[in-house]
Amino acid sequence: MPSADLPRLPLPTVGPVPALSLPQVALAVVAAAGLLVAIVRLTRRRRFVSPVDRATYQTLHTVSLATRSLRDGLTPEGATRATRHLRPMLGSAAVAITDTAATLSWEGVGSHHRADVRAHAEPVLTSGRTLVLTERDITCSDPDCPIRSGVFAPIVADDRVVATLAAYGGTTSAGLVRATEELARWISTQIELAELGRQRTRVMEAELRALRAQISPHFIYNCLAAIASFVRTDPDRARELLLEFADFTRYAFRRGGAYTTLRDELQNIERYLELEKARFGDRLRVQLTIAPEVLGVAVPFLAIQPLVENAVRHGIEGKVGEGFITITAADVGSHAEITIEDDGTGSDPETIRAVLAGESARDSVGLGNVDARLRQAYGDEYGLVVETAPGAGTRVSFRVPKFAPGVLP
Repeated sequence: MPSADLPRLPLPTVGPVPALSLPQVALAVVAAAGLLVAIVRLTRRRRFVSPVDRATYQTLHTVSLATRSLRDGLTPEGATRATRHLRPMLGSAAVAITDTAATLSWEGVGSHHRADVRAHAEPVLTSGRTLVLTERDITCSDPDCPIRSGVFAPIVADDRVVATLAAYGGTTSAGLVRATEELARWISTQIELAELGRQRTRVMEAELRALRAQISPHFIYNCLAAIASFVRTDPDRARELLLEFADFTRYAFRRGGAYTTLRDELQNIERYLELEKARFGDRLRVQLTIAPEVLGVAVPFLAIQPLVENAVRHGIEGKVGEGFITITAADVGSHAEITIEDDGTGSDPETIRAVLAGESARDSVGLGNVDARLRQAYGDEYGLVVETAPGAGTRVSFRVPKFAPGVLP
């Protein structure tokens, strides 16, 4: 394409640069100095103000790293990772952790002393008191070996000594003794927290088994009764319902992980609702609105089905006439939001509050169980939100992050 001739614009003329007066030069220097100070201040904001701030940050960061290592308790793998972070905090030549059976880890120089750690720790494991060893207690054929003394502090869980933390070095100071004892107490806390987490997991697993048992008597009886009603009048329908029932129970009583995908959970809910429709007929109407983007999100196993069953049993079953249930799974940024709403009889809000708080023996088809498992998996901010009133229906909703550490279907 030929280019068009453009009119030429006159170039600006550049005259001689006027000379600056002395006050103008001074102002320019002051402005430049001010800009330099601002840049320096801005740069300093990104750094630590003092060595104390830097040391505080480094200590907290190191403790954070060690905490992750002890998340599963005092295992050989966790102890090995933890001592890598603990030794710089103590400033000792070596650090070791031993339990009642063996030495779990050694970090630092002089690893040939590892075989003696268990014997050194025996008095601490027995008495529960800190022990300081000197050159008379630690022998070594290597004259250049830096391991000449050691501090052993007890690690206590459930009021019994379960392990020891040892700091080895050349000399022992009162500061090293106190620091070793404090770190041993911190490790004790992490072990107890890990055990509490395991106990909570076992409780949740037991409650999940109880939830399965709670579903079966009421639901199975109603399903079989509904299927039996079709055996003579509509054998094909009876066969379809039996297949749905078999698939539902296979999923509900499966042996698998604690999590599943939202897709699998919703498929099982569709089976459940198909069986309930056989019982309620046209009285039960259901609407599902599901965002395809959230179908692969992991959710706790049997987290939604009990909420839907609760809507049927305590919402629609006691209502005169037609009942409507809406199930929604929405994509809300980094989360998926699941909502189950019914226009049934509703409940007393104080009763629901007591159920969720564990203050009531009545659990509306696992409402408290689902709430507890959601909070355990994702945190307390991810529990159930229940909106209800007598005669006003019930709306139950919860959010789950699309990606969460340790949560895999």
